[in-house]
Amino acid sequence: MKLFGRHVIYANVEEVNRGNLLDVIDKAIPIYKKNRTDTQILYDYYRGKHHIYNREKLERPEICNKVVENRANEIVSFKTGYLMGEPVQYVSRNGDSVDQLNIFNEYMFEEDKASKDKQLADWFHISGTSYRMIFADSENNEDESPFEIYTLDPRNTFVVYSSGLGNERLMGVCVVYNKSIPRYCCYTKKRYFEVEKGKIVKDKPNPLREVPIIEYPANVARLGAFEIVIDLIDELNNLASNRMDGVEQFVQALMVFKGVDITSEDFAQLRKEGAIKVPPDGDIKYLIQELNQSQTQELVDYTYQTMLDICGMPNRNGGSSTSDTGSAVVLRDGWSAAETRAKDTEMMFKLSEKEFIRIALKIVNQRRSLDLKANQIEPRFTRRNYENIQMKAQVLCEMLNNDLIAPKLAFEHCGMFPDAEVAYTQSKEYAEQKLKEEVERLERERQAEIDAAKENNGADTFGRTE
Repeated sequence: MKLFGRHVIYANVEEVNRGNLLDVIDKAIPIYKKNRTDTQILYDYYRGKHHIYNREKLERPEICNKVVENRANEIVSFKTGYLMGEPVQYVSRNGDSVDQLNIFNEYMFEEDKASKDKQLADWFHISGTSYRMIFADSENNEDESPFEIYTLDPRNTFVVYSSGLGNERLMGVCVVYNKSIPRYCCYTKKRYFEVEKGKIVKDKPNPLREVPIIEYPANVARLGAFEIVIDLIDELNNLASNRMDGVEQFVQALMVFKGVDITSEDFAQLRKEGAIKVPPDGDIKYLIQELNQSQTQELVDYTYQTMLDICGMPNRNGGSSTSDTGSAVVLRDGWSAAETRAKDTEMMFKLSEKEFIRIALKIVNQRRSLDLKANQIEPRFTRRNYENIQMKAQVLCEMLNNDLIAPKLAFEHCGMFPDAEVAYTQSKEYAEQKLKEEVERLERERQAEIDAAKENNGADTFGRTE
């Protein structure tokens, strides 16, 4: 089965309400079911359920190895670890309201958002898209955070967008199955509906006045990280299985009897005893044809390298040169391509994350007033922060020593700090404190010299008086 990304669900309405809900759901269900089926196939691939298990062998079917090299899991694990190896941080864009932002970050820590970001990344690298839900806490909840965050299963979730300009989110839907009967829990900006068997079974107001389900697509086509190389993964599995077949067939080579008549009973005795007496003109030998392992390995290496190139992953072969610089190794081994792909995913993640921040701040301000706006917050990824750290430190020092460059610009553009604003503020306060201490020290030394001079002058006067 060929997969070509997940389909987006659109509706040609201005808003979803009780009057058009059933029609919108009826048109969305076929697309949702197709996406659900594709996602299940990809998830099974991630778990190791590959096409090779359906392999059949017509000749010598008793030797039919089915070897899975789970490269799909390798790709997802690397992509997620590389992108979310360090928690996503919320930093101030202009240096204002840092204290308020720290409170907001504490709420996210309370909800363990870092681990839920990792779940999101796993899902959109597997299926091409993922979903997050945010709810206001109940009044009797004892958490410090005023909201709850959930990572939803994309097999049971979908979002309906407007087909008009801007593709506004019209409705988020969670599907709950009760004895194989689906119930569609629909969240619009104004209402919450439940639909089952083509009927609306629940209708109540949505107090948040927002669609609480936010989609996090990995890319525009909603392609999974390994979806574009499934054919190559299958080929690697096939090569590994054939190699194992080759080894086993070599060990279990067939015997050719030339000029010798032997019964089944005699052959069984031969296998047991390991020898047989044959006529002078007779001949017995093994029918052996070995698989060329060196040529096969070249094909394996080519297939694997092609898969890594398409997915934008480093090859980890280390090369053969021992004199390469750090930057040369980054380019040669594919780490530069991995960074480029990660930045591309970052842009898509931030687009959805800004919508999540906006809704989270709305909930916070309903419960506890924070002097904070969504446009003051920037999500920032902190991976590979210490790559080429010596070069970055040299750039920072050179820029700070240039009187034509403002120090704040030096902190922003050296690439050394995940939050340049906080680093600049702390460094400025530290420098001011050091300067103050130095001034105080010089003042103490000057005062000590003055006091010593006064004492010496008094002693001289006293001596001359005597």
